[in-house]
Amino acid sequence: MGQRVNAPGAPMLAPKDFKSDYKPVWCPGCGDYSVLSAITKALAMLALKPENVAVVSGIGCSSRIPAYTTCYGFHGVHGRALPVATGLKAARPDLTVLVASGDGDGYSIGGNHFLHACRRNLDLTYIVMDNHVYGMTKGQPSPTTEPDWSSKLAPGGTGLREFHPLVIALASGANFIARAYSGDPNGCAALIAEAVRHPGFSFVEVLSPCVTFRPEQREWKTMVHPAPVAATDDPGRAARRLMTDDGFNVGVLYKGKRPAYARANGGNQTVEALACQFRA
Repeated sequence: MGQRVNAPGAPMLAPKDFKSDYKPVWCPGCGDYSVLSAITKALAMLALKPENVAVVSGIGCSSRIPAYTTCYGFHGVHGRALPVATGLKAARPDLTVLVASGDGDGYSIGGNHFLHACRRNLDLTYIVMDNHVYGMTKGQPSPTTEPDWSSKLAPGGTGLREFHPLVIALASGANFIARAYSGDPNGCAALIAEAVRHPGFSFVEVLSPCVTFRPEQREWKTMVHPAPVAATDDPGRAARRLMTDDGFNVGVLYKGKRPAYARANGGNQTVEALACQFRA
């Protein structure tokens, strides 16, 4: 079932129509403000209606996003946004389902769910705001933190190899892989819109600086650059590209051809129909 959009002739919605009256409470300078703007711009570009979109999240700074939209939202427990979104999309394939997460929520406690969401390949769009730190809980290292990043909570660094989400996503079966930068909300919006349009599990990593605990990330604006090669549908070529990625290539990196998961014929059954099966 396709996405439900505005009826022909209906007035086009603007990004502001997807923003709620709640004021975001992120720290000044947080990249998540721009990601929220990019999401609302993308939904307007796609000519969707707020009541036909669901935004699901877990726990963390990024996971506040559902409250700041006029779409349906579900604010779940830590690391469990993807299973909630999977169940929702399986039950209501007509809805456009976005999942908002961060590097802690998505790759640490939610890492196992990330692997299997890629594998199942439901038509979801997973937007992960990565700032290489736990910003909500005072600056602990996250799975994507550099091993030599020294802080009060990890003097001298963790010494642990970073988690490489784009490589893991490709190996696990994600059908669309891209990276955006929050400092370019228009470019980020275009990537999110393309991810929503692409069938199957779409993963968009957004570099979203945490200037409170990692002020050096202000320099990301000088480090991001367009991916030097066009998107590919060849997993082998994509793997070679991602394994040599510097972490700052921005754009679509992989567009797969794997069919999205579809439910078995028959669709939903009523409670009465299910009860009859047990009585038979």
